[in-house]
Amino acid sequence: MRISFIGAGRVAHHLAIVLSQNHQIVQVYSRTLAHAQTLASQVAAMATVNIAELETDVDLVIIAVSDQAIAEVIQQVHAQLSDVLIVHTSGSTDIQVLAKVHARAGVFYPLQTFSLAREVNWQSTPLFVEVSQANDLVQLSELANSLSSRVYTYTSAQRLSLHLAAVFACNFSNYCYDMAKQIVDAKQVDFSLLYPLILETAHKAVQHDPKQMQTGPAMRGDQNILNMHQQMLNDAKREDLKNVYNLMSQQILQSHHG
Repeated sequence: MRISFIGAGRVAHHLAIVLSQNHQIVQVYSRTLAHAQTLASQVAAMATVNIAELETDVDLVIIAVSDQAIAEVIQQVHAQLSDVLIVHTSGSTDIQVLAKVHARAGVFYPLQTFSLAREVNWQSTPLFVEVSQANDLVQLSELANSLSSRVYTYTSAQRLSLHLAAVFACNFSNYCYDMAKQIVDAKQVDFSLLYPLILETAHKAVQHDPKQMQTGPAMRGDQNILNMHQQMLNDAKREDLKNVYNLMSQQILQSHHG
């Protein structure tokens, strides 16, 4: 396939590189030329900052920009690419944001966290596809199946529920790691001592019902420990961490003790 990218961030970077192994990446567009050139140079594509320069002789255009920019982008490129299948990579943006402007609209959403410093295991990454025209489903599904063994045709509403769940499972849990590191750093304690606990918790969460795997003072209803931890955060003048601790402890207590 001949594929062009609009956007040169983390998602575009990982997708373009893996797709370039079996497909031709024609162009990379970004509002910042240096960003477009950096990615384009890695996939033998042409970099551009000019919408009018986008090639029309392509099979697919992948919009990989911030969620709030998708509506603006489709307005800008629709006339130029009126006959091309255009997809976005967002978990939280309804397909109608594209489809109400562009007839051949779709979604190509990888449920994964992306960092430039880490490789992605595409075979195990769930990929979700959706199209506005049934004829485009085969093409998009074939592309997804060439990357992952876990491809699903989900609606925008289903995909949004996954995106919300992912914020809890990934973004919020990572911030919990951040808070944990702040606590031990304040006492010159090595954060890596928590690594086995972090990994074991993640393993249990993917192998069992997370609710059944809950441990800790809130799950036990141990008010003495809860009070001691709250006092420690008071003494450290960390009202922010104490508020999070109290909220999460109360939610666990409610879930396990009613």
